[in-house]
Amino acid sequence: MLVNLKEIMDGAEKGAYAVGAFNTPNLESVMAVIQAAENLKTPVIIQHAEVHEKVIPIVDIGPIMIEFAKRAKVPVCVQLDHGESWDYILKALRLGFTAIMFDGSSLPFEKNVEETKKYAELAHAFDASIEGELGSMGRRNTIYKDAKDNDQLNKTYTNPVQAKEFVNLTGIDALACSFGTTHGFYVSEPNLRMDIVADVHRMAEVPVVMHGGSGVSPEDFRKSIENGVRKINYYTYMAKAGADYVEKQLKHVTTPIYFHEISNWGREAIEKDVEHAICIFSERLISERRKGN
Repeated sequence: MLVNLKEIMDGAEKGAYAVGAFNTPNLESVMAVIQAAENLKTPVIIQHAEVHEKVIPIVDIGPIMIEFAKRAKVPVCVQLDHGESWDYILKALRLGFTAIMFDGSSLPFEKNVEETKKYAELAHAFDASIEGELGSMGRRNTIYKDAKDNDQLNKTYTNPVQAKEFVNLTGIDALACSFGTTHGFYVSEPNLRMDIVADVHRMAEVPVVMHGGSGVSPEDFRKSIENGVRKINYYTYMAKAGADYVEKQLKHVTTPIYFHEISNWGREAIEKDVEHAICIFSERLISERRKGN
């Protein structure tokens, strides 16, 4: 069932759980993520990042994502992740994406507000939702627990007072905030500021989004959800799980194999990894449903 981000976030807010958002730059990933969500009977978000255009064009993977979302037995939002240009974001909306994420975090606050508001009006005209971002977590491996320059480190965190103003001025449906996570692989344990999550959620009165979810401990996931995180972006470790399993299987191959066997191994491993992640993110929802049965 294809739905927009706001519908999924409304349920997450009410139930105090988080929904996993997984990038799906190929058919196997789309199939694996939706199957995992159906296995657990939970809503899910599948995403295409603009940086993955070189992996597969949005005009090719987008219609596949939307078709699988429509056929799914659970609510599925199809979102553009880290959209950066008007033409690309408009293309996603015209394809039928039900949410966009505009990343203006590198812009000055006033310019970020101006641009995000423009994209919010565009998304809402398509009955789609929008996620904005305030604060910077860097492109990759930029925040570490052993960082020595605390003043510089603090500058990357989202200001809760600004977050409230940002939400009020832009009309966004969810806010990605910086509280210690980073994109890609961690080289040391992240230092997560749960007080920032709690203050942003309380003051801005909007679902908080965690980017850089791969590599965060289950305990920290649970703490972040308790403090207001309602959407968790997770891709790097899911993709690595698929690659690692394929590598492991190939070591034991003694007869000729076909490519479809390799792609199926990757899909199976991704499904298992995503299912594990969803069990943590939507733990409260899954628990409540099991009690009801």
